[in-house]
Amino acid sequence: MKSTSINYRPLQNDIIQSENGEFGFAGNDRRFPVSRQSSFHKSIDPRTPNTVISSNYYSCKPTFSRSASSIDISPAVYPVSENDSLWRDDSGKSPENLSTVGLVLWVFRVIRCGNRHIKRLFVLISLNVAYSTAELLIGLLSGRVGLVSDAFHLTFGCGLLTFSLFAMATSRKKPDRIYTYGYKRLEVLSAFTNALFLLFMSFSIAVEALHAFIQDESEHKHYLIVSAVTNLLVNLVGVWFFRNYARVNLVYRNAEDMNYHSVCLHVLADSIRSSGLILASWFLSLGIQNAEVLCLGLVSVTVFMLVMPLFKATGGILLQMAPPSIPSSAVNKCCRQITAFEDVSEVSEAHFWELVPGHIVGSLSLQVKAGMQEQPVLQCVHGLYHDLGVQDLTVQIDHA
Repeated sequence: MKSTSINYRPLQNDIIQSENGEFGFAGNDRRFPVSRQSSFHKSIDPRTPNTVISSNYYSCKPTFSRSASSIDISPAVYPVSENDSLWRDDSGKSPENLSTVGLVLWVFRVIRCGNRHIKRLFVLISLNVAYSTAELLIGLLSGRVGLVSDAFHLTFGCGLLTFSLFAMATSRKKPDRIYTYGYKRLEVLSAFTNALFLLFMSFSIAVEALHAFIQDESEHKHYLIVSAVTNLLVNLVGVWFFRNYARVNLVYRNAEDMNYHSVCLHVLADSIRSSGLILASWFLSLGIQNAEVLCLGLVSVTVFMLVMPLFKATGGILLQMAPPSIPSSAVNKCCRQITAFEDVSEVSEAHFWELVPGHIVGSLSLQVKAGMQEQPVLQCVHGLYHDLGVQDLTVQIDHA
């Protein structure tokens, strides 16, 4: 049995650009220069093919050379882009080689050169840091434990927003030898982290409501009303910055949409929490019984319902679930069409997942007859799955 692995990857100037992290090829492996479109740069119409097929694929220029102990990758595989200068300081050093001061300057340089959302998020983080610092100092000087606790809550939230900012800036970096698919999935991880934090916040608010039900509400401290109002005003600024993503069920076209949506939900959930505290304090001043329990319970349920769709979407991508945009019936239909070919006896190991929203990757194995022409079958297989929206498809052919 002879095995051939075919990886459909983008071509530039008839040079195969492999994005696999490990090059563990067998001695009889062959790579055919069949391609659709490049990673993270798909065309406006995903159904428009831009395949580059070389009729003499054995004469293509090799991009790596094999030695006895290693594989030397050609520098053309990962060319240095002019945009990569953004990720180096004036002396040409990369971020990981910078000192602490240089790293801070590099971060400010990325923010200054970033898009509108990066700059807005930086302003929002600055406002939250200033407010949480002032609240912490006032709480320590006045001995108010509630203010200190709320300040630490806001500080942790600022850390998550900072991670979102870092993901926005880092995702612009080009793929390299270490991260061959690029850094786009970092935004998915950031959105998942924000969603997980909001779920824990929903749970903590529910526990706080239960605690308020047990304790004597006549001893409830009303001094937190000023803190809640100030926090609400700061978070409303963030909601206004990311108002285009203030929806529960949002269709994510790319990884940026998912990260922006998580930031919007983060500040929106904090705003709902502050509003619940304000409303509870007002009801308590009117003498309404169990007002804090009712308000905090509604806040907990609201935050949970807002975050769950994002949590499911990000978790599905990180767990490499089947893309929801491709029905299983369509995948089975493609498999039946492939097995209907005269030279194909079996289709197995079909796996499809989303690398990031809008970028679907797949792999499958074909059992074919010995001596058959592989290229026509590969063109047909790639065309079928490309019509489903699969950007990167790796096909392994086993000869009986």
